[in-house]
Amino acid sequence: MAIQGQDWASYQSATPSTAGLAFTFIKATEGTGYVSPRMAAQTAHARAAGLVVGFYHFLRPGSMIAQAAYFVAKAASQDGDILAADWEDSGVSCAAKDQFIREVKRLRPTHRVVLYCNTSYWKSRDTTSYAGDGLWIADPNHPSGSPGISADWLFQQYSSAGGVDRNVANSKHFKTVADLRAWAGGTTPEEENPMAGITKADIYDAVWKTDKAPAPKTSTSLKTNPTWAPVSLLSDIANNVRAIRTAEAGQTAAIAALAKLVGSGVDTAAVVAAVEAAIETAVIDVNINSKDA
Repeated sequence: MAIQGQDWASYQSATPSTAGLAFTFIKATEGTGYVSPRMAAQTAHARAAGLVVGFYHFLRPGSMIAQAAYFVAKAASQDGDILAADWEDSGVSCAAKDQFIREVKRLRPTHRVVLYCNTSYWKSRDTTSYAGDGLWIADPNHPSGSPGISADWLFQQYSSAGGVDRNVANSKHFKTVADLRAWAGGTTPEEENPMAGITKADIYDAVWKTDKAPAPKTSTSLKTNPTWAPVSLLSDIANNVRAIRTAEAGQTAAIAALAKLVGSGVDTAAVVAAVEAAIETAVIDVNINSKDA
């Protein structure tokens, strides 16, 4: 069953019916000089009914920093309440809307902060797709739960018939009221465990028996094991390490032998050049083998 809610302002009752509701958004403030005279009563009524509570601020042109401070100071919010920016005034730009949301999030970092706007604003005026912690979209022209936007959303205001602003929560995000309450409180609803039903034996077989990584060209087991299982990886690494150590030992012996010849009249510069060339060849060979692996 869809999770239903409403949003309330001063022109609605101080004690609206909460039958069948799980959440409400209550108008708190507007600009920097208005506080809803029914906010306190509506808030007490919603809390008494056990609703998830949210508060919204109607954005007006002017300082977004000042409006954010005014909103958080006047809203009757407490931990677990949602905060919202109501973007309906054409004098408020998209950049200003974004600034307000970010400032509210800075001032109230433990609260979820969302954006409310209609589909026209979202499609035509918004240029950043920034909605804080989620989008509350007003769309009475599409069915409940199916707003006419491609963007992800959390809440849809789908009807204002009879002066009642009806909302629904997105069932993709909130399967239960407990999910909504947990999200509002700052945690993500638990998702289905993708590892459910998988045993240790299944994991062992997947890792050690059915790995399909292609074997490198230098793999000693290429002919018998073209789909290189991790166990072959360990074996091949060991073989490569042994080969590198053998080559290193041979180069060390060669350098030592050449050094003895220096005292027998061999050109020192020629010895140095020969050693450097041998080292460079060895490094190139190791790098090539590493790339193949």
